[in-house]
Amino acid sequence: MILIDHQTVSGIPFLHIVKEENRDRPAPLVFFIHGFTSAKEHNLHFAYLLAEKGFRAVLPEALYHGERAEQLAAEELAVHFWDIVLNEITELDVLKKDFEARGLIEDGRIGLAGTSMGGITTFGAMAAYDWVKAGVSLMGSPNYTAFFQQQIDHIQKQDIEIDVTKEQVDELFARLKPFDLSLHPEKLRSRPLLFWHGVQDKVVPYAPTRGFYETIKPLYSSRPEHLQFLKDERADHKVPRYAVLETVAWFDKHL
Repeated sequence: MILIDHQTVSGIPFLHIVKEENRDRPAPLVFFIHGFTSAKEHNLHFAYLLAEKGFRAVLPEALYHGERAEQLAAEELAVHFWDIVLNEITELDVLKKDFEARGLIEDGRIGLAGTSMGGITTFGAMAAYDWVKAGVSLMGSPNYTAFFQQQIDHIQKQDIEIDVTKEQVDELFARLKPFDLSLHPEKLRSRPLLFWHGVQDKVVPYAPTRGFYETIKPLYSSRPEHLQFLKDERADHKVPRYAVLETVAWFDKHL
């Protein structure tokens, strides 16, 4: 039987999905991070398939999303995008330490995956934490500062009014740099990393992510099996079933 347990640690709500026989004993753990304007429950299909394979799947709720939502208009939520990402990176470490303290992680085997904003968070967390042993990004971007600049350019072209000063923008650029794998690709240390991205994606553009993949391939020359990019010529900003299955297979192989 697969169990779904709603828990809260340090004010962070999450779903804990695991086989009943693995509930109270160590198992490899996979965090799965949801996308922008989504919620933790929307990725239960990933968690179920992971739990079936013997993993402990944990679906955290991002700040201002799901049960943590506040009455923010879409434009207001967008202003907080990077605060949400950086907060999620911090909270992942809080959750990891809690499961560690409870003795529920087998041999430090921790994976991390996410869709869109969750994929972006995955890249940043891999830059921040050595304890992430394998990662999967589904239509995410590792290019934090470049993607932020793209967002600023879009806002300016659309003449969107936002209450943000130049000083605040500069400060955010500085905060993002340590988590930008395009600036620090050596932080990957040849850890298993799978990309999936649709070529037609207009939300998180395909080309920069593919370009990053090409630049890091030499870093994986001794472990080429640890790096894979799945390109979907027809897909836009939506993850198809085969990519879900490939995600589970990646962790089954590398974690």
